[in-house]
Amino acid sequence: MPLDRNRLKRYSIHERPSKVTPEDFAVECSPGKSFNEFLDGLPRFLQANQLRSLIDAVSEAVRNGKPILVLYGAHVVKTGLSPIFCQALSKGWITYAATNGAGTIHDLELARFGRTSEDVAEALEDGSFGMAIETGTEWNQAVNEGAEKGMGLGEAVGDWILSKGGPSTNHSILATANRLGRPVTSHAAIGTDITHIHPESNGESIGVASYRDFELLCQRIPELNDGGVVINIGSAVILPEVFLKALSVARNLAGPVRNFTAANLDMNRHYRPSQNVLLRPTRSSGQALEVIGPHEILVPMLFQGVCEKLAQPKQ
Repeated sequence: MPLDRNRLKRYSIHERPSKVTPEDFAVECSPGKSFNEFLDGLPRFLQANQLRSLIDAVSEAVRNGKPILVLYGAHVVKTGLSPIFCQALSKGWITYAATNGAGTIHDLELARFGRTSEDVAEALEDGSFGMAIETGTEWNQAVNEGAEKGMGLGEAVGDWILSKGGPSTNHSILATANRLGRPVTSHAAIGTDITHIHPESNGESIGVASYRDFELLCQRIPELNDGGVVINIGSAVILPEVFLKALSVARNLAGPVRNFTAANLDMNRHYRPSQNVLLRPTRSSGQALEVIGPHEILVPMLFQGVCEKLAQPKQ
């Protein structure tokens, strides 16, 4: 028996909820647009909406005196974003930050020597990868001396940069944070960084300094409660794992840490940022935002949007 399609139950498109209408389309391009006009002209879909929501969340947190915690990987430094991070620290668009070991290494190399990032594949061929004397010596001296003084790893490297100077100290995230009194913690994984292979390296110093930073992060996490923002930028494993444990410690010791915005900015979607920064921490409250794209484009857009938003009267 043939299928009788005349019996199908149908309805009018005018009665059907629809996700796309022309009101949400992009605005046509024209010369001389302001950044706000450009941002407003993006289509009202997907990543563009996520970016707008994150700009709103950060701006609202700044206005309300709530913290903005940024977790960032070394790629942020290697893609030339340090000036924006330093500005954000100075303006209070970033209240405190956390990075991995590599984030401190590239920061130190740029600040002290005006260059960073070697060709790993080529240098690995003859075993010269990671063997720069100045990097290995100075980073380890900074950590060893800082550990003896009771400093965390991030503070130790930042203090070293401030005391020694260099061609790009003004673009050092760590030095800027130290100067402003804003913490940037560093969370090392032994064996992952080139500085660990040098003879000056001391596992005890690295461990105690990095653990101090973990405890400091645990102490600051409760401030996110009710309106704070945490943004992961370019860390696929270490920082999402560290954040999850720090959040658990904070909730255990300090009580509720809820109703905050969690965001992830990266070139690809990864399991740990999605679970450990976005979904699990905001399971019962708050909002989770994810914007996928190159750091060198997304980060300037985010903070330019915050800059523009905060320059406008609060509505």
